[in-house]
Amino acid sequence: MKRVILVAILVAFGLAGAYLLVRPAPEGGAPAAADVAEGEPIVAVSVPAPLSDKSAIGAKVFEARCASCHGENAAGKQGYGPPLVHVIYEPGHHGDMAFLLAVQNGVRGHHWPFGNMPPVAGLTSGEVDSVVAYVRELQRANGIE
Repeated sequence: MKRVILVAILVAFGLAGAYLLVRPAPEGGAPAAADVAEGEPIVAVSVPAPLSDKSAIGAKVFEARCASCHGENAAGKQGYGPPLVHVIYEPGHHGDMAFLLAVQNGVRGHHWPFGNMPPVAGLTSGEVDSVVAYVRELQRANGIE
């Protein structure tokens, strides 16, 4: 009996994880990454105007230090890095601290086929905090809460 319950729990977690990866993206949807040319944005991102002061600082830091992989306005960059304006990075799945830890320690590739993310040297926790504010503001503007 315990074995049946354990198998049922494992199946439920597997189905939930699969759902998170394949559920439709909000507002307009995102093209399949395979349909996007190398170096092009992976998702369409609406940028709210005006950005809050903190997010405006985060946008500048993001463009200088993150956009080469994660694309302009965190839309991802095919062949380089995933979009951060995506349901996978919603606050309930990747909390704000996950971004700081990713910058400090790097991240083993696990959601996308881009490989591992190296640590990003030279960013302060305040700069990362402003980047997180920017990404969260972009997410909210694109229906990701």
